[in-house]
Amino acid sequence: MEPIKTIFGMAVLCAASGFATSVPAADAPMSRPLRVVVPYPPGGTSDAQIRIVGPKITEAIGQPVLIDNRPGASGMLGAEMVARSNPDGHTMLMTDVGNLIMTGIVHPNAPYVVARDFAPVTLVSFTPHLLGVFPGLPVQTIADLVKHARANPGKLNFATSLGGATHFAGLLLSQHFGLQWVEIPTKGGTDSITQVMGGQSDLVFNSMVSMMPQGKAGKLRILAVTSPKRVPQWADLPTMAEASGIAGFSTGSWQGVLMPAKVAPAMVARVNRELVRALGMADVRDRFFSLGTEIVANTPAEFGGWLRDEDARWTVVAKKANLKVSF
Repeated sequence: MEPIKTIFGMAVLCAASGFATSVPAADAPMSRPLRVVVPYPPGGTSDAQIRIVGPKITEAIGQPVLIDNRPGASGMLGAEMVARSNPDGHTMLMTDVGNLIMTGIVHPNAPYVVARDFAPVTLVSFTPHLLGVFPGLPVQTIADLVKHARANPGKLNFATSLGGATHFAGLLLSQHFGLQWVEIPTKGGTDSITQVMGGQSDLVFNSMVSMMPQGKAGKLRILAVTSPKRVPQWADLPTMAEASGIAGFSTGSWQGVLMPAKVAPAMVARVNRELVRALGMADVRDRFFSLGTEIVANTPAEFGGWLRDEDARWTVVAKKANLKVSF
């Protein structure tokens, strides 16, 4: 089978390889509807993606896939619900890197520990951030932004949802160049973008899905994309690594599926196989591409390794910033 189509030049796995096909489907029957908890309101990235994939899984297993939006406490409410649910393989979590990694780093009293309380199923996708600024700000490039911030320490406003992936992206940039700006807490990505478009804040990191339309319309000035390679949807936009000189600068919204820790390995393998198969379908790939999203679709073991690596990577950033957030 051909590898799944890539968007940003990242390594993506074949749907017929590895752990995902190691257990026969008959060993892990699905006897009733699957419940997928999304710990955010409808309309976000995690919600949109599982609603694309869900019908494909229903067709394959003959059972409905029920989306259960459970927002609250920066995603912790829904995640805890899944961690404490019956580990029979019929309840799972569709969530993002902020919920899986950043929350645990900045909130030591979080009601779950990902490595202890969840079984990774697959890393579904990656959506890069864009770095945008208020069009009235006198900067055209990352170099201009760095120069302006250094000339005006503590005067620029960075709009962000505290403790999430976009917040960490801003920390990574400011730490590298030793910049000082004021973090303006917002209610979420839409609020952050609105503040910068209106001039209440100066700069914002947020998802390509949310910011590309505003950038192309001239309502934001987009300086760079945070994917490893340039994106075909905006081929002349430089990557952060190109624009800033920071090698390997890659941030974004990673979506993944997990199940409660005590779910039988055969069921984890079955769900992984169904997800990877669905994510390999041409119409699914096309819809993800239209969202500016890279399909990953890896094995449970690889997803688990990714979680460990990301936790180590962002813990360093948080410690340097002495970052603690109360939700």
